[in-house]
Amino acid sequence: MHLGTMGWSYGFWKGKFYPEDSASKDYLRFYASRFNSVEVDNTFYRIPRVQTVEEWKQQTPARFTFSLKFPQKITHIKMLKNCQEETTAFLNNVEKLQEKLGVLLLQFPPLFRQQHFTLLEDYLQSLPKEHHYAVEVRNKSLLNEEVYSLLRSHNVALAWRTPPRCL
Repeated sequence: MHLGTMGWSYGFWKGKFYPEDSASKDYLRFYASRFNSVEVDNTFYRIPRVQTVEEWKQQTPARFTFSLKFPQKITHIKMLKNCQEETTAFLNNVEKLQEKLGVLLLQFPPLFRQQHFTLLEDYLQSLPKEHHYAVEVRNKSLLNEEVYSLLRSHNVALAWRTPPRCL
């Protein structure tokens, strides 16, 4: 198994990973010929258009998997409050990946603390069960048995950087 990295559209990889004569529009196809998965970071900054998601799907082989970050508008700006419209739009668009859709990552800012537990609980309850989710916390107040139990009950993975960058 060849795991992937966070993204594929790095111009500075040209000549080092991508062939010198490759065009940026061909990066994903080339990347997917070498790896079987990728974490897409740009979904953190904006909800991908349906056309973009369909292009990703077409440019990759059958067993390729995309893991996507939830948009920061949901996790950082609204911090799970009143974000059903954004959540629905995000999920509707990325579901176009079908069998290539991997884990969906909810990455929270350090300001997201134990006091937000109920928001997390309600939000996880509202998510469609057919997808795989992971939660990355950056505040150590959320590294506790109550949160672990909540994640287990919703079959959600806990993710963090090594070492964890938590406040």
